[in-house]
Amino acid sequence: MPSAPLYRDTDLVLSIESVTKSFDGFKAINDLNFYLGEGELRTIIGPNGAGKSTFMDLITGRTRPDEGSLIYHKNDGHDIDITKLREYEINRLGISRKFQTPSVYTEHTIYDNLLLSLNLNRSVIKALFYKESKQDREKIEKNLELIRLQDLRYEKAGSLSHGQKQWLEIGMLLIQEPQILLVDEPAAGMSDEETERTGELLLGLAGKHSIMVIEHDMVFIRQIASKITVLHQGHVLKEGNFSEIANDQKVKEVYLGRAKHD
Repeated sequence: MPSAPLYRDTDLVLSIESVTKSFDGFKAINDLNFYLGEGELRTIIGPNGAGKSTFMDLITGRTRPDEGSLIYHKNDGHDIDITKLREYEINRLGISRKFQTPSVYTEHTIYDNLLLSLNLNRSVIKALFYKESKQDREKIEKNLELIRLQDLRYEKAGSLSHGQKQWLEIGMLLIQEPQILLVDEPAAGMSDEETERTGELLLGLAGKHSIMVIEHDMVFIRQIASKITVLHQGHVLKEGNFSEIANDQKVKEVYLGRAKHD
């Protein structure tokens, strides 16, 4: 596994430079440059086909770039080129991804879902019969409180609302202590109250984790976004705060005008 030190900027956790990815001649990502700060909460927006999902796929190793570099700045001081690493290798390094549809063990309790996530190197059967340590229990309890499901710990995950399942899956990722957390459209399908609570959860995680959120809900984006990156045709069109993005004429033309009708 590549782990040789490259350049180092202590304020960055991820540096993506000159990255291009084509599918059958179509450039889904086109000479992309992107930098994520340590402890930053960044929102990624853009019209359909802008390259948002491919962007996440490249970071997590689901696909590999044709050109360019992706450098992960670990919090232990090492800089790692993740360009050619496999998906599970990148995950073990501390980069986790939550997809739009929640993936939980519906027939197991909320507590056991967190326990299973804590013991990724064991099989499901071995993990369920594993006697957790005091440290394990403390970590699970901490995450239950964080995702506000402590009163439902012994309920089956399948009985949860859509929003609660989303929070549980975020908790399942957090218990692995990732340095970077990628979250895909967390507000989709949620009630207004659930959306607001999800925003509060992500805001509370900023600083402890570096977070990238793909989202379309502009109300939710306004709640969480301190910095927004707009992708268009696989390239960064604009970066800035909510006001700067909302008032940019090019962004209005390629995205915000469409978003009102989506």
